[in-house]
Amino acid sequence: MSGPADLDLSNGPASRVTLRDGRSMPVVGAGLWRVEPGAVARSVVTEAIAVGYRLVDTATLYGNEADVAAGIAASGRPRSEIFVTTKLWNDEQGYGTALEAARRSRARLGGAPIDLYLIHWPVRGLRSESWRALGELQRSGDALSIGVSNFTVPQLEELAAGSSVVPVVNQVEFTPFLFQRDLLDHCRSHGIRVEAYSPLVRGQRFGDRTLGRIAAAHGRSPAQVILRWDLQHGVVPLPKSTHADRLRENLDLFGFSLSRAEMSEIDALGEGFRLGADPAQFG
Repeated sequence: MSGPADLDLSNGPASRVTLRDGRSMPVVGAGLWRVEPGAVARSVVTEAIAVGYRLVDTATLYGNEADVAAGIAASGRPRSEIFVTTKLWNDEQGYGTALEAARRSRARLGGAPIDLYLIHWPVRGLRSESWRALGELQRSGDALSIGVSNFTVPQLEELAAGSSVVPVVNQVEFTPFLFQRDLLDHCRSHGIRVEAYSPLVRGQRFGDRTLGRIAAAHGRSPAQVILRWDLQHGVVPLPKSTHADRLRENLDLFGFSLSRAEMSEIDALGEGFRLGADPAQFG
């Protein structure tokens, strides 16, 4: 897996990937975790759309779903052009509560069907019932595609044992320093697209010498090298920024490519460095 994977990037920032349910999704998204609700979130969404993003990733936990709707409206772009992801929070998991939570999210997001609805974390004892609810939400048209977030291989296998419906996406923490090769292999073999949250390690590793050397060789930033590494592994990155120049930089990933040797060098940076919680703690 050190070479280009199965993402067709020939359309640059407009490139899309076909999910296992037949729907398509942009290959880079704007993440909204810890983006302040209100004017800041609305502005970020509008600016992201202006510079070319067509995928916006939010969650009930973030508190900015309504701002996503307002930001899209202010952008002047039709809602149908924007792929919106949101997520079911832990205290709303379970069958009935998940159905109600999703419909509240849909209302906050402006009323259009949710493009992609995810279980945010694999809560023990509730995740299977939550997944059953997501299947119902897809059948009812409240959510067009459904998936999960922060699921390990055993947790994905548990879902598969209890349901014939396979998640189209598993959104996880995925960086060169947390290179989850086994999880990526498993998802790929089952047609589950991996998305990367916090792909830029929150800026904590931009001084890494390997990244710096490869970035200099391409006339790019360490952030662009990391995001291009994601794409060449077939992973959809969701970088977050509140600054217009960084939003542009994080989308400017299509005028260069990493060699097999460079991909292998970046792969070798994996050291299990995790910023967020370990999903394995959910059992």
